[in-house]
Amino acid sequence: MNDIISIQKWFKKTKENESVLICGPCSAETEEQVLNTAKGLSMLEGGIDIFRAGIWKPRTSPSKFQGVGIKGLDWLVKVKEIYKFPLAVEVALPIHVEECLKRKIDVLWIGARTTSNPFSTQEICEALKGVDIPILIKNPTNPDISLWIGAIERLLKFGNNKIAAVHRGFYPFEKNKYRNIPKWEIPIELKSIFPDLSIICDASHISGSKQYIEKTCQDALDLHMDGLMIEVHSNPTQALSDAKQQLTPEELIDLISCLKFRNEDISDKNFNHQLKLLRKQIDSIDTQLVDLLMQRMKIVDKIGHYKMDNNISILQIKRWAEILKTRTKLAEENQLDLEFINNMLKLIHEESIRIQKEIFKKK
Repeated sequence: MNDIISIQKWFKKTKENESVLICGPCSAETEEQVLNTAKGLSMLEGGIDIFRAGIWKPRTSPSKFQGVGIKGLDWLVKVKEIYKFPLAVEVALPIHVEECLKRKIDVLWIGARTTSNPFSTQEICEALKGVDIPILIKNPTNPDISLWIGAIERLLKFGNNKIAAVHRGFYPFEKNKYRNIPKWEIPIELKSIFPDLSIICDASHISGSKQYIEKTCQDALDLHMDGLMIEVHSNPTQALSDAKQQLTPEELIDLISCLKFRNEDISDKNFNHQLKLLRKQIDSIDTQLVDLLMQRMKIVDKIGHYKMDNNISILQIKRWAEILKTRTKLAEENQLDLEFINNMLKLIHEESIRIQKEIFKKK
């Protein structure tokens, strides 16, 4: 399997370890709108790395704006001619790939709904066979990392190793302030599986509203994501899609000035020495945590046998309620995050139930 080439190496002007900035409107709507947006983005100090725009829009309802189609590609070509921005376009069908390649679009991206369908992803990969072009892969709409991994593996199988993932959040079943909940643990897990894979944060689709974009961007940078994808429109109030989450070029410039870009490593010897000492403390505490969990599960094993011998049910609701109440109170007193403690307790309780069920099964 070919080694993945990082997004920082795709374009010569992008330095290694430098955050990549991908901006442009959710949808290309008119030639004037596209060119005005590009002009505004050209005013950003340092510029952007890639200009993005949706040409074909996979909308749930056929009554909603479906994108302008092929003619929008010609507008993007003008953007490249005038402002020298590399271009990125979403593709969902082989014909989309064909039309983009005709016009030498620099980067293609596979959207969340396409990633969710292995058949569609396979068709895109086949259309790209033998084509040396960078591909962005958005996460599927639901938090199923296997679909995300599968799309990456399909591209690698077809010989394309200029790949980057785009984290755009996951559709929330519960009420949430974000349009798509970040679930940062999933892109972090993806990075652990593909260490060389660049991950871009689509802050606009996670946020769903201007008011959350700065925080989402900063969270992504703090987690050392490789770049940001931010939707920018020359006049968002008139946008035909996702109006609430698009910034004006001026708002983007203000946003970038507020963000703190982090270093992954530092050459300062004193800093590295202090960090090493603190990490050793973490290692020691983690060892103790594992040892304590082992001791706890040994007691759970004894309880399981005791319940079995006395014909007592595994689940004891009153006891579980008591654990939640007392432990969360203790956590609150020690200023620990209650959601974190509840999640941890639930995982431990689930493992305790599993151990006892195994005992009952053997008996």
